[in-house]
Amino acid sequence: MKHFQHFKTDISEIELPAKFTFPFYYEPSLIAKIAAKELQEYLENQTDFEHNFGLNETQTDLPIGKMFGVLVVKNEKNEIGYLAAFSGKLADKSLPEKFVPPVFNMRTEGSFYIKGELEIDEINRQLSLLKKDKNYNKLKKSVKKITETIAEDLALQRKKMRLSKKDRKLRKKNAQATLNDSDFNNLIKKLTQESYNDQFFYKELVEYYDLKIKKNRLELINFEEKIASLKTARKEKSNYLQQTLFSKYAFLNQQKELKNLLDIFNNPAIKPPAGAGECAAPKLLQYAFLNNLTPISMSEFWWGISPNSAIRKHKNYYPACQSRCKPILAHMLEGVEMDANLLIENVSEEKELEIIYEDDVLLVVNKPAELLSVPGKEITDSVYTRIKEKYPNATGPLIVHRLDMATSGILLLTKTKEANKTLQSQFINRTIKKRYIALLEGNLTEKKGEINLPLRVDLDDRPRQLVCFEHGKNAVTEWEIIEQKNNTTRVYFYPITGRTHQLRVHAAHKDGLNSPIIGDDLYGTKKNRLHLHAEFIEFLHPTSRDKMSFSIKPNF
Repeated sequence: MKHFQHFKTDISEIELPAKFTFPFYYEPSLIAKIAAKELQEYLENQTDFEHNFGLNETQTDLPIGKMFGVLVVKNEKNEIGYLAAFSGKLADKSLPEKFVPPVFNMRTEGSFYIKGELEIDEINRQLSLLKKDKNYNKLKKSVKKITETIAEDLALQRKKMRLSKKDRKLRKKNAQATLNDSDFNNLIKKLTQESYNDQFFYKELVEYYDLKIKKNRLELINFEEKIASLKTARKEKSNYLQQTLFSKYAFLNQQKELKNLLDIFNNPAIKPPAGAGECAAPKLLQYAFLNNLTPISMSEFWWGISPNSAIRKHKNYYPACQSRCKPILAHMLEGVEMDANLLIENVSEEKELEIIYEDDVLLVVNKPAELLSVPGKEITDSVYTRIKEKYPNATGPLIVHRLDMATSGILLLTKTKEANKTLQSQFINRTIKKRYIALLEGNLTEKKGEINLPLRVDLDDRPRQLVCFEHGKNAVTEWEIIEQKNNTTRVYFYPITGRTHQLRVHAAHKDGLNSPIIGDDLYGTKKNRLHLHAEFIEFLHPTSRDKMSFSIKPNF
């Protein structure tokens, strides 16, 4: 079993975890950290493969960071060791012996996948030749030019017909007052004939142009039908290749039950996401179950340069992704006793919600960290539910704006629909002033500035947000330093917009401050809490229109 790695570190005194790691929200166990450290030492010194992680300035190819994972396991001899894996593929497409093999290697020589790719490549070659064909492009330009000329000429003719019709109507009207019945009837016949003549001429013109363009259009249609046929063949081959590939990716659990991607995602209308099964966690568990190894603990970390959109820091630990891994790991870890899912654990029950101001229409509260603003799918305890219980006769929607569950600080609520509408209007028009305090990792070099990075949800890993200049919503944050000490920086944040996780992403992203908020379990390193607090707010009272402001110091 060449992929079972014995620890170089003495682990004889280390207590093993009683339960397996919950892969979607965890603090790595000590034994998993030791395994990860040994793998990182290997990565720093290895010569087994070539991949530019962006850590060596001498490498010139495209730098790409990558997720790595370790799985601490026990073999049938009761020996403790670990397995290592990487997500996706390495730049040189190698499979170094240090790492477990993929669940399914689609690129083995002579495989159906390579054959299918070659067939699709041939179709693409034929398509490329057709699209570059001189006769085809000449016909396209010719037909386009003639079509435009015909359209203009026919439009002009229709305009003339409308003017002629208008003229005949006027002549008929004037004739009624001046001509006798016989002459008037003769005029009507003449006008009718003129109308027939116009229609006949227009019909003849259309037929003339149809005949003029017919030959070129038929030749063009012949080309376009060949192109459409090749595109259909490519789509069918691609779909067949994908479906076959999904069926080949089959995953074990500890009961040796096998399920492929089609069975796991189990929805004909939804294809498994791209890269499903290629992440480190499924590879590690697959090898363990194939070889009768008992999983004890796992962790995954990022190695290399941060990507442009998502936030990944070198050597930081990250949970398994939601869209690709969650359905797969739900099958693979079936029956495995795991740590509690802290994502659905209600840690806010004992936390007090302090009301700092109240009148007939308005409430201002100091929300503690880890209390939801509104009920979630799993946790119902929230600012909304507590206030609704306390004020059952309140007529308004209550919630005007929200704070992240992990963020503490000032939150406005209303008791009436009218007050809610007025305050929401102030938020929409950005007349409400807000200030946050955050404690960041490391020292900033600038004293103040503005961050402008558009954001959108990470569709593969909700609720994380991505920086996306193509589809993201405008997000702007102003900031300034309060103080720096002990390799941390305390800052004021002034959010100009109010996007989900805006301050957290703007702090952590490499093109933002590149300094995560301390305790940020999504974009930094998990601690006792997220050190982000809504410290100040200023607004106009919804009924009196008096200017009001509140300030609450953070407890960090």
